[in-house]
Amino acid sequence: MEINSYIDYTNLKTTATLEEITKMCEDAMKYHFASVCVHPYYVKLVHELLKDSTVAVTTVVGFPMGMNTTNVKQYEAIEAINDGADEIDMVINMGAVKNKDYDYIKSEIEEVRDAIDGKILKVIIETCYLTDEEIIKLTEICNETFVHFIKTSTGFGSAGANIEDVKLIHQHKNDVLEIKASGGIKTEQEVLAFIEAGATRIGTSHAVEMINEKREEQ
Repeated sequence: MEINSYIDYTNLKTTATLEEITKMCEDAMKYHFASVCVHPYYVKLVHELLKDSTVAVTTVVGFPMGMNTTNVKQYEAIEAINDGADEIDMVINMGAVKNKDYDYIKSEIEEVRDAIDGKILKVIIETCYLTDEEIIKLTEICNETFVHFIKTSTGFGSAGANIEDVKLIHQHKNDVLEIKASGGIKTEQEVLAFIEAGATRIGTSHAVEMINEKREEQ
């Protein structure tokens, strides 16, 4: 299986430089990855670099803690779309989850979704902090709000993507909702395992290393 089209090639390091982001875009076009995922600061640059390619521009909102107010997330998302983002990865409010304020979570998702005028929205639920019951509930909310993706992790939590969590989400999602696995995914074998578990998009900063290792093996 060719994994390239599943990958959101990601650099969300605090120290990411213009040179690194530029090289990243060059590699994403070379290897035909699904998208490049960067901080909002770099969206305009990445949009310009990728404008003649099939690679989408992804950015993050409410990142990485998710505890911003809904209005702040909405503003971030709108500005990112205006700067050229195609896809928004938004972190939910974990405090609201732990308070079982699921109406707030649903409303927040809907308001950001409606603000971005049909662009792809991925809802990051940070599974490392959740019980199975909370994962199921958030999957159901994502079903009900008709977002494009539910995403496992920011990569900044206490742990990254987990196969069992992806399987659990897959069991409870509807036919429309897709799964993005991200956080700590470093090998092609891990990518294939997550795809087999139900993921249709993979967030990783190790995509080029995976491709090169595969070529060396061949």
